[in-house]
Amino acid sequence: MGTVGRLFAALLYAGPGSALSHTTAAWWWRLLEATPTTIHVTAIGRRRSLPGIRMHRSKDPRMVIHRGLAVTGVERTLLDVASALPFDTLRRVLAEADHRRLCDVAGLEAVLQRGHPGSAALRRAVSRHLPELAHTLSVLEERFLALCERAGLPVPEVNARVGGLMVDMVWRDAGVIVELDGHAAHGTPAAIEEDRRRDLILRSLGYLVLRYTWAQVTRDPDRVISDLWGAFAARGARTPSHRVRRTDATGRG
Repeated sequence: MGTVGRLFAALLYAGPGSALSHTTAAWWWRLLEATPTTIHVTAIGRRRSLPGIRMHRSKDPRMVIHRGLAVTGVERTLLDVASALPFDTLRRVLAEADHRRLCDVAGLEAVLQRGHPGSAALRRAVSRHLPELAHTLSVLEERFLALCERAGLPVPEVNARVGGLMVDMVWRDAGVIVELDGHAAHGTPAAIEEDRRRDLILRSLGYLVLRYTWAQVTRDPDRVISDLWGAFAARGARTPSHRVRRTDATGRG
């Protein structure tokens, strides 16, 4: 039986008024990529869990029909997964839901119930909402955004077009571009030649192009931060008004 067949079977077992929920619902909404191994279902009545099916009980699952299956609404789904997901993953899920206009981030306060296991985590994610996470295409890009955030740097545009080229990160006002070089995509002679061609075009448009590798971003973030601030200073960019204090890559002042 395929995954969709298993979902149908789980809903039939759970009974009328039940809905896919938690990480299963997040996957069905396409907010999480990993196909669920355990199916989570929220039901109005009592049902015991079975191998591969985790049952939850609620008087009001806030069910909707999405892509042909009963599933908890996005706001309820975010609340249900908030306590189970790593915080960085939760922020990315929130950014994706916002980007696809599946929920009103400002209106999530209405579902944050005192005492609910996910309320504190979701409230924190909302307070640190970073919409640009929805535009990232790799873990390295996510790590770099987190590094900028911790350092108090202005948030760049992510995977935006400059002069007909797609660039990883760009601060247009400052005229600074960052390209993030994963070894697999940038390690061949042909890829290196293409990178140099792109750099030449971007420099001709007046941009300063900086390149950082996975190792630099993850193992030597303080040096990357220092290099970025130096680039902003050299370009005469203003210190962002929202920055309260400089921090190193661990978040310490």
